[in-house]
Amino acid sequence: MAAGYAELLRTRHAARLLAGTLLGRLPNGTAAIAIVLFIRSEGGSYSLAGALAAAYGLANAVGQPLLGRAVDLYGQPRVQLPAAVVSALGMVWLALAGTGSMAAAYAAVLVSGLFTPPLEGGLRALWPSVLGGREERVHAAYAMDAVAQEVMYTVGPLLVTLCVALWSPAAALLVLNGVGLVGVLMVVLSEPSRTWRSAPREAHWLGALRSRGLLALLGAFFFVGMALGSIAVAAVAYADGHGGQAVYGWLMAALGLGALVGGVVYGARQWAGAPERRLRLLVGLLAVGYLPLMLSVGPVAMTALAALSGVFLAPSLACAFIVVDRHAPAGTVTEAFSWLVTFFGVGAALGTAAAGPAVELGGTTAGFAVAGGAGVAALLVLTATQSVLSRGGRSRAVAGSAGASSEQLIKN
Repeated sequence: MAAGYAELLRTRHAARLLAGTLLGRLPNGTAAIAIVLFIRSEGGSYSLAGALAAAYGLANAVGQPLLGRAVDLYGQPRVQLPAAVVSALGMVWLALAGTGSMAAAYAAVLVSGLFTPPLEGGLRALWPSVLGGREERVHAAYAMDAVAQEVMYTVGPLLVTLCVALWSPAAALLVLNGVGLVGVLMVVLSEPSRTWRSAPREAHWLGALRSRGLLALLGAFFFVGMALGSIAVAAVAYADGHGGQAVYGWLMAALGLGALVGGVVYGARQWAGAPERRLRLLVGLLAVGYLPLMLSVGPVAMTALAALSGVFLAPSLACAFIVVDRHAPAGTVTEAFSWLVTFFGVGAALGTAAAGPAVELGGTTAGFAVAGGAGVAALLVLTATQSVLSRGGRSRAVAGSAGASSEQLIKN
């Protein structure tokens, strides 16, 4: 399994692009915890910290597809690098302004979130040209990408707490955004990013959203995001009654470990058949994995159940990436992937908001029921729209869907 990923990473540019994207996304992946820790250190309340983190997330959800469309129109370096600089300056503004001015604090996080560069969509648009247009390798790269996300979301919070311990919460904001800029430079200065051009596109105000198949997928992954967001809150409530924050850490680590294992196993083989049907099966298994969490058993068993619930997350994401590429209208691939990020993130925010009242009304079991219900809803969306998803799906990796030139394909 690891050998397959190692082979991909030995491909020219692949390791640099993956590493640069992960580093470049670090400020975004750690923004919520970094903002909360900084505002608390400045004497702000938890309510203010949460509101600022939510404002960042909302701005990010709005900005990703808009910047993704700009990337499809104007290329990666001309959009990604200026956006990253502006986003980093927003966090510098927050670190300098602190809580002295609420208007300045909100403006800073809104600017930072809105201009977060769409690196996820950008990388997935580059894989076909980097990997020579070979479909099976592109699909394996999507699985590796999903695994790498889990690593980032596991390591990122640890890096924030390390920076806070060594320096201060303000320094954590500055350091992480500095690292993010380095990552963006690694990507946009690479040959694939500089020479990438989107396929010709039909002018349409809806852009990628004019694809009914893409809309069906986005609707399903809104609920997958909702499930994950609710688990984060329900796990806190469970930990409060079963040993405190250490138990919470174990539960979330187990969830990430399960996703890592699932993603590695999924990416180790080639899969036959239409990815739309496979996605329906994977999301069904993901939904089934969330249901046992409602048992709220002892910490050891609960940790095992958390690991089990994460096993099909990375495979579902990897398969979803393939479906996005198959259903995105020509010339909108970066925007389409960015919409997936947006719908997933908005769903996670709503799941977080819904799980709180559920826990207060029905306890931990009710909190985890939100996750189970959201998982089932995701499956129902895919089932109800299977006729839409089965039409119009096509493989564009072989043809170089990212608009790669023939010269690029020959070089790789």
